[in-house]
Amino acid sequence: MLNINLWIWSLDSNITVQTDNPDLTPCFQNTVLAWMPSIYLWTAFPFYILYLKHYKRGYIVLSVLSRFKTLLAAILIQYERLRGVQSSGILIVFWFLSILCALGPFRSKIMTATTQGQVKDRFRFVTFYIYFVLIIIELILSCFKERPPFFSPVNTDPNPCPESNSGFLSRLTFWWFTSMAILGYKKPLEEKDLWSLNEEDTSKVVVGQLQKEWDKQQEECNQKEARAYMNKSSHVLNHVGDDPNEAEPWIDNKKQHKQPSFLKALLWAFGPYFLIGSFYKLIQDLLAFVNPQLLSVLIAFIKNKDAPSWWGFFIATLMFICAMLQTLILHQHFQYCFVTGMRLRTSITGLIYRKSLVITNSAKRTSTVGEIVNLMSVDAQRFMDLTTFLNLLWSAPVQIILAFYFLWQTLGPSVLAGVAVMILLIPFNAAIAIKTRAFQVEQMQHKDSRIKLMNEILSGIKVLKLYAWELSFNEKVLEIRKNELRILKKAAYLNALSTFAWVSAPFLVALTTFAVYVSVDENNVLDAQKAFVSLSLFNILRFPLNMLPQVISSIAQASVSLKRIQQFLCHDELDPNCVETKKITPGYAITVTNGTFSWAKELEPALKNVNLLVPSGSLIAVVGHVGCGKSSLVSAVLGEMEKLEGEVAVKGSVAYVPQQAWIQNATLKDNILFGQPSNEHKYQNVLEACALKTDLQVLPGGDQTEIGEKGINLSGGQRQRVSLARSVFSDADVYLLDDPLSAVDSHVAKHIFDKVIGPEGALKEKTRILVTHGISFLPQVDHIVVLIDGRVSETGSYQELLKQNGAFAEFLRNYAPDEDTEEDEPTMLEEEEVLLAEDTLSNHTDLTDNEPVTNEVRKQFLRQISVISSEVGECPSKMSTRRRVCEIKPVETLPTKKKDAKKLIEAETSETGTVKLTVFWQYMKAISPIACVIICFLYCCQNAAAIGANVWLSDWTNEPVINGTQHNTSMRLGVYAALGLLQGVLVLISSFTLAMGGISAAQKLHAALLENKFHTPQSFFDTTPTGRIINRFSKDIYVIDEVLPPTILMFLQTFFTSLQTMIVIVTSTPLFAVVIIPLAILYFFVQRFYVATSRQLKRLESVSRSPIYSHFSETVSGTSVIRAYGREKSFINISDIKVDENQKSYYPGIVSNRWLGIRVEFVGSCVVFFAALFAVLGKNSLNAGLVGLSVSYALQVTVALNWMVRMASDLESNIVAVERVKEYSETETEAPWIIEDRRPPEDWPAKGEVEFVNYSVRYRKGLDLVLTDLNLRVNGGEKIGIVGRTGAGKSSMTLCLFRILEAAKGDIKIDGVRISEIGLHDLRSKLTIIPQDPVLFSGTLRMNLDPFNSYSDEEIWTALELSHLKRFVNSQPAMLDYECSEGGENLSVGQRQLVCLARALLRKTRILVLDEATAAIDLETDDLIQMTIRTQFEDCTVLTIAHRLNTIMDYTRVLVLDKGTIAEFDTPTRLIASRSIFYSMAKDAGLA
Repeated sequence: MLNINLWIWSLDSNITVQTDNPDLTPCFQNTVLAWMPSIYLWTAFPFYILYLKHYKRGYIVLSVLSRFKTLLAAILIQYERLRGVQSSGILIVFWFLSILCALGPFRSKIMTATTQGQVKDRFRFVTFYIYFVLIIIELILSCFKERPPFFSPVNTDPNPCPESNSGFLSRLTFWWFTSMAILGYKKPLEEKDLWSLNEEDTSKVVVGQLQKEWDKQQEECNQKEARAYMNKSSHVLNHVGDDPNEAEPWIDNKKQHKQPSFLKALLWAFGPYFLIGSFYKLIQDLLAFVNPQLLSVLIAFIKNKDAPSWWGFFIATLMFICAMLQTLILHQHFQYCFVTGMRLRTSITGLIYRKSLVITNSAKRTSTVGEIVNLMSVDAQRFMDLTTFLNLLWSAPVQIILAFYFLWQTLGPSVLAGVAVMILLIPFNAAIAIKTRAFQVEQMQHKDSRIKLMNEILSGIKVLKLYAWELSFNEKVLEIRKNELRILKKAAYLNALSTFAWVSAPFLVALTTFAVYVSVDENNVLDAQKAFVSLSLFNILRFPLNMLPQVISSIAQASVSLKRIQQFLCHDELDPNCVETKKITPGYAITVTNGTFSWAKELEPALKNVNLLVPSGSLIAVVGHVGCGKSSLVSAVLGEMEKLEGEVAVKGSVAYVPQQAWIQNATLKDNILFGQPSNEHKYQNVLEACALKTDLQVLPGGDQTEIGEKGINLSGGQRQRVSLARSVFSDADVYLLDDPLSAVDSHVAKHIFDKVIGPEGALKEKTRILVTHGISFLPQVDHIVVLIDGRVSETGSYQELLKQNGAFAEFLRNYAPDEDTEEDEPTMLEEEEVLLAEDTLSNHTDLTDNEPVTNEVRKQFLRQISVISSEVGECPSKMSTRRRVCEIKPVETLPTKKKDAKKLIEAETSETGTVKLTVFWQYMKAISPIACVIICFLYCCQNAAAIGANVWLSDWTNEPVINGTQHNTSMRLGVYAALGLLQGVLVLISSFTLAMGGISAAQKLHAALLENKFHTPQSFFDTTPTGRIINRFSKDIYVIDEVLPPTILMFLQTFFTSLQTMIVIVTSTPLFAVVIIPLAILYFFVQRFYVATSRQLKRLESVSRSPIYSHFSETVSGTSVIRAYGREKSFINISDIKVDENQKSYYPGIVSNRWLGIRVEFVGSCVVFFAALFAVLGKNSLNAGLVGLSVSYALQVTVALNWMVRMASDLESNIVAVERVKEYSETETEAPWIIEDRRPPEDWPAKGEVEFVNYSVRYRKGLDLVLTDLNLRVNGGEKIGIVGRTGAGKSSMTLCLFRILEAAKGDIKIDGVRISEIGLHDLRSKLTIIPQDPVLFSGTLRMNLDPFNSYSDEEIWTALELSHLKRFVNSQPAMLDYECSEGGENLSVGQRQLVCLARALLRKTRILVLDEATAAIDLETDDLIQMTIRTQFEDCTVLTIAHRLNTIMDYTRVLVLDKGTIAEFDTPTRLIASRSIFYSMAKDAGLA
């Protein structure tokens, strides 16, 4: 009975089709319909079993629900139960199919019974209905999900993501997200409302996967490398490292040097998951072509006046089902893509973080912190963006081929004309894409240099203010910005062209195809079916054709990123085995034999042939002049340097105190505990020993005070003591102390030496290496090592070295009188540390060297000083980006907030609620309101043209056919072409106008932000992390530059497209107006729920992103400390937690898009359904052309509606950037720079008199006074020394002179002029300061001395000569154009200090303020500076904040401050005679 004609006999057309009451033949019912569900189940079965094998979540307890379900498909249900599947998609589909297939027989049996009046086969009849009811019950039951599996791991999570426990239907429609959408609508979402990440998306899992694959790749590469290497050379590598780069010097052709492939690692780790998404995409692509075919059937139905009406309803229903299926599958595809993207970002960030903890210093030099942060943010982001498009690489060609196949069937060979146009457009689009790419690269370079400069400006903002240099730097930023905008403009021209191509392509293709079709043969009639089916196919084509070039350019971008990441991940790593920890000579804690070390393989060795034996439990002092390699020695023992030859061994755990204290942004206590378990008794002892008790009383929150970025709210001495306390608390075996005493006062240094380091101190049992300049401590150490130029010149005890009578002995004799070596009185801790804030920016130039440099050696030293200082002075553990100038804030500056005394840095707030309309208005004002009106008008015209063209086409298709041909075809074609081209031209103009408006807005907003930041008072920078301000200049400005204009463009396009569709459908089938209202309400609600939730999620995401990067840059600057203490693991954990926190708000963000998409596209599918339905109902009054027009428009609307909400939401979340930039453009500003009618005379101040009248000042509103009622007068030419203990207000006094702090009451007069009445620049440019921290900016030396080019070369050379830098500058090939690196890192700290002196000599004003930075330089350089100041500034008024009292003993008068008031003010001799406070300080320093 079964034969080829199965369908023919099954479907007797008289029974089934050509009738108003259709039915199916019994044969068809009993075969095809009965078998379909079973065939489906058997096909799916093997694949599903495979999946279940891998899916293990415990088993589900047998419940009533599962007993009922077990009726049918029993085996499958049981197996699922045992594997813990709570809701089965396979079975839901099976039951659904069974019901669909049973519907036919169901209706047919009833019809048969009614027509015959009786039931023939009762048994069958009854059992069938029982079966039917049962499968309905099964379907309903299987929609419910089971309880969570038994034995599944206990979820301790307070807020788990409902996705993992949701049912099949809930996952299919993303219904599980609804609860968050509702919550987000009711109130702005907060951190605590977010669900935890699914286990498989967490950093721990994801980074692990990628790390495993990357290690495999490296392993493979190393094996190949080793083989190639063995063949190539018989050299033996003397450097261990698991990086192929190691072998480089020996391999001649570096070209063949292969790196492990990061791409392969990514594919192996995330490819399989991504492929599931690709499978969905394939199904969706095939479904996309069903609706145009149905449209063709619908038009045929409208033409055929005799067709039964159920056909129409059937077609409309099919269209709806097809559209809905497409939606559901498409969003599953997107979900897989986006989750892959998210995992990529997590894993790349994690991998880069892990790598940055182990790269060598030379590798670190090739990439600044900024660049590495860029790898994390920009490059990882590119991968994330690419995953969404990646499938188009194969899907676009598939769609194009299918579309052409169907077009050929409709229009025949004429299609080739359209193909030709498309092919011509491809190179056009590609050219635009390539050019855009080139612009982007250039744009990135400008952007990078702008951000780098901003970084330096923000780090050195205090110095810029003190020198009144803001204008010069403002110019530099604006210059870069101008270039950036120039490229943006060029890119805008291109974008306008590509938008034109995007809008006009389908039209041009349609036009050429129709033109060729009607003119080839006059019997070719363009009817509605051909015209509109082809149009809807052309519309499908539009997407792949336009996306292909974009995908290709985004792949190009990602490949650049891939290279950059791969290069970074292939950097040399520090060899963990270069320091031997297992075997060591008995009795010794540290041994170095024949050690030669350098900072990078290609650099000169910094230490040559060093031999050192350190007995366990001994105290060794390392001394030597600046740059002789003392810090390098410590680094070599830590394993931070490249070991070229020799052996290093260290026994036991190590604690390290770097020269420059590394402080985390955490509480003071956390900084000391550094991840160790708390032990109160030990902790208190450590605080006592490190002299921190007194500081804790002054700090607002005691040891719970939050320390700002880079320890900003601690003085230099306090930072150093916290760093020391951390090491003492860690209770290690070996202590490496890199000059911890330089930053503290002499008596505090003595206390610390006695209580901590010395023979009686807390560490007396431990092995200690102390780099020091304090001569007074040398007699108490066990052993002294003297370094000269990276070699050990002498070693021995203090007495032995004196006996040898070498350079060391000579030096001691010269300098010992400066310090009171033997001090009998107990250390007076209440005279706490004269504040000395040392935050010099280099880790390897030694601070305060009081060392044996005889005159000869000194001359020689100055001659060669800095050719190598770029190697020695380059700091290995600090990197320059995002560095703050140390704001020396004595303790009194600690900001206290009334509510919570401990917080210094306010948490970044994210705006909540709807974006205010004012923000849109501000942006429109920045574009210019007239331009906005013009843009909207152009869009209206463009849409009118588009509607015109299509209505004209519809009219044309209805033209009667006479003798098989249509007349007026040429006129019809002409008008159609004109309307279409007009639309294209209008698109071009409108998108161009919009882009120009966007750029002018970007320019205005950036200029206002920059202007404001230069005028912002210093206090703002003290309480705001640099990262947060930089974020405004990078992320937010980027959004305003490059994201907002295209978003607005898309929004306007989609909005007008949707409007256009509604207009067309309503005009052709007026009934449709009835449906618009409920659909619009539904749309509006979904959109409001979505926008409210998604906007807040985006805000939370951007707020949680900053901590990842700030923690990262903090880590990079402290890698040597983290490694020394062996804390890498816990830092990796912290970073992972921060990334997960960020993804916690990102994941609901992507799901919200899916949730929205499915709901909005449901509205779109309804539009299609009703457009078709009303066309069927109005069949008699409508012509085929109108139906074609309205349904083909309806088919497009889904995409437009979806994008419209998306764009509206993007617009709202991106316009936040304008809000954030505005917020920082309107912070309070300091006084004007120049007040025209109050300008002081040119030669002011002629005398240099300074007078304080009842002067009081506080740091910020709401804080206590720092200086109270000061009254003093300094005569012109006097030299005044300012002294006092920490927190007395010494630094504040100088800040008041420059009006960095504004008076709370009272006045300061200079030469009788009130400084509060003149402009800030007029004041600051007439004063000179040599600040405590030498700050240099990257650029030429000349720029650093004279940024306004206001001095001649002769004057600059004279200043250099007087500041003892002339010889060094002369020795550089570039002379004055010598490039200083970021932060001046290629100069030693002493040299930087001399550059600051040269600045002062150039300005040569009547008043000089000297914030003595004695910690930064050795006594030698200090003497030079003092001498120069005494001779060159003889007739000037000099105010010196003194840290070494001997420098001010010959000053005219000394001012002693105490708690912000004047305690004493007289000549030094009188003060000492009167046994005053000053006397006790002088006595401490051994001067009285």
